[in-house]
Amino acid sequence: MGNRFQVTDRFADGAQYIGGRLRPGTSGHEHSVVAPATGESVYTYELASTADVDAAVAAARDAFPGWAGATPGERSDALHRLAGVLAEQAEDLALAESLQCGKPIRLTTEFDVPGTIDNTAFFAGAARHLQGQSAGEYSGDHTSYVRREPIGVVGSIAPWNYPLQMAAWKILPAIAAGNTIVLKPAELTPLTSLMFAQAAKEAGLPDGVVNIVTGAGREAGEHLVGHPDVAMTSFTGSTPVGKRVAEIATATVKRLHLELGGKAPFVVFDDADLEAAAHGAVAASLINTGQDCTAATRAYVQRPLFDAFVARVAALMETVRLGDPADPATDLGPLVSHAQRDRVAAFVERARGYATVVTGGEAPGGALANGAYYRPTLITGAAQDSEVVQSEIFGPVLVVLPFDGDEEGIRLANDTPYGLAASAWSRDVYRANRATREIKAGCVWVNDHIPIISEMPHGGYKASGFGKDMSAYSFEEYTQVKHVMFDNTAVAAKDWHRTIFGDR
Repeated sequence: MGNRFQVTDRFADGAQYIGGRLRPGTSGHEHSVVAPATGESVYTYELASTADVDAAVAAARDAFPGWAGATPGERSDALHRLAGVLAEQAEDLALAESLQCGKPIRLTTEFDVPGTIDNTAFFAGAARHLQGQSAGEYSGDHTSYVRREPIGVVGSIAPWNYPLQMAAWKILPAIAAGNTIVLKPAELTPLTSLMFAQAAKEAGLPDGVVNIVTGAGREAGEHLVGHPDVAMTSFTGSTPVGKRVAEIATATVKRLHLELGGKAPFVVFDDADLEAAAHGAVAASLINTGQDCTAATRAYVQRPLFDAFVARVAALMETVRLGDPADPATDLGPLVSHAQRDRVAAFVERARGYATVVTGGEAPGGALANGAYYRPTLITGAAQDSEVVQSEIFGPVLVVLPFDGDEEGIRLANDTPYGLAASAWSRDVYRANRATREIKAGCVWVNDHIPIISEMPHGGYKASGFGKDMSAYSFEEYTQVKHVMFDNTAVAAKDWHRTIFGDR
């Protein structure tokens, strides 16, 4: 398993990108990026200190007036150029993402990188459509209109499962709306976030508009969220950490956007296309080795199809090819780290005490033994209140449970704290439409599960957080809405004044 991306050369100056240049961290603590396919360190860098966070926020604060004052057309042009630079660097981005995450190269070249380029092109267009309500005389004596204005410096924290896409989801709507940003990527996977920031400079964005601090959550992350000059925080990650972020942000009364955990249900009604549902379940549960907050994790299958569904999914899972992420023939790569692999394995081992592992449930040996690999795993016989049904595993594990009537299937789908994504599988449009209405999730697919598009919003209900990534709806997160009201009468003593003083 070779490294075709020269990380050390690319980031020789450090893993902090502040004010338009790379620099080393100053925390005194080193961290290594480890290729999860081999367990080998591919890059060692010094983590960010609170002083580095302060420097990044200062750079963003200094850049804000000029960037906020740019016209929508100027910001749009810059983002169009950024999309072009990213397209030129697509191969390096795909290689770096595959290396640091263990993603199969097919996934990075066909999903992560083109999706990010498309997001960039979308926000380049959306930057010119920051519109408020049309002007009007709503009181009769005044003209009102609505302005959308940038908030200021945004301090965002992105996770390790989709480092490039999550960097884009945080950075693009923020800067398209005229904000500047400091992003803290996960210290496990900083490479493509840094490359995205470098691409922004190549595209001509002013220094300080996009800054990256690569540090630990307890030090750099919490300092960024609590920084008095940061006006908004956007966080994607687990629900427990999201609660901590909310506590810190609330103390300084910041705008807050949270995209948290998920436990997506996959509801198969008895009139569904069994073959389509089985293929969909395997793809949706194994994407990114199951490290996806919208991945199918709980399949509820109406009893007449249950046995056939389990058998077909098990058969398909057994055909999935684990291997070197750099090999285009590889279907499934490792988890992001050995610690994450061991966490997933522990969930499955505990489940053996109360459920049945139909297939998988082990790490492969042989040539893959040094990597953080885990076989696709199918579990049946678990109770609805069991750990594997209720808790986010974040690995290649699918639990299948039966249901009888439609009402029961929808009730079970809603029976977790989460509400990020779900899918319903049926040939009956009325049945499917009921499911889309009654399942409490931010996205409900019908006869598919996982596809996302730049034009549509992504975000959850309940413990999955609030606010939207992507789409024009994201501007609701990253702009202030201001009402402006002009008097049209030129009358000094207005009629309403008599409620305070004087006579009519």
